[in-house]
Amino acid sequence: MDGTPHGAAITAEDFGVKGPRGWAFRAVDVSAEPGSLVAVTGPSGSGRTCLLLALTGRMRPSSGTATVAGLPLPRKMSAVRGLSALAHVPGVTELDPALTVAEHLRERALLLRRFGGPLLGPLRRGARAEAGRAHGEAALAAAGLDVPALPRGAATAVRDLGRVEALRLSLALAIAGRPRLIAVDDADLKLSSAEREEVWALLRSLAAAGPTVLAVCAEPPEGAVVVSLRDQAKDREKDQEKGVDGALAETGRA
Repeated sequence: MDGTPHGAAITAEDFGVKGPRGWAFRAVDVSAEPGSLVAVTGPSGSGRTCLLLALTGRMRPSSGTATVAGLPLPRKMSAVRGLSALAHVPGVTELDPALTVAEHLRERALLLRRFGGPLLGPLRRGARAEAGRAHGEAALAAAGLDVPALPRGAATAVRDLGRVEALRLSLALAIAGRPRLIAVDDADLKLSSAEREEVWALLRSLAAAGPTVLAVCAEPPEGAVVVSLRDQAKDREKDQEKGVDGALAETGRA
């Protein structure tokens, strides 16, 4: 879409996040050029979502180094949050099933006007409203959401949207802020083969238009920069087994 800034390069080396229950992920390396489609793969529990949140400045790393658009993490977490947007991330940024498409778009436009989005900030109030509408329509077009084709048009509630339609709406809301990095969780969850191809084609088109796209998935698409966390869950299981064995050994000595 017009006015979309260039994507953010992502680099990480020996990157990790550790929480109260141990490592969410560790020893992760990433190298992605601006405008890349980056697929983060691995089984449930391998730390995929945590990596997505860490690389968008929303979770503090515990080890290693990383930069997003040249900004080092964690020192520039706030700046990284400012240039990135979360589309669909369960438990963090979810669509309200009771709200309509129009209500979600209106809420997003109000937030952009309130906090001075990059496109709307310097304009007068009336001009901001008009620019906001035009920008919202451009975001919908970029996300491929055909609003008139929905069951009730813009008055369609999110709960009545299909999985791909809801993802397109989430992406449109993210695009509206003109981010340099867009993050999507569970991009291919519960999709048919045809729907997966549709979603990957959409994410490729977004990346080709400018922003880098970081997508968590079960299986990476062809041509993506792949970051595999498949060994992370296995390592966690081994650590847990060692902990249990150690506790049993201590009990035996007692």
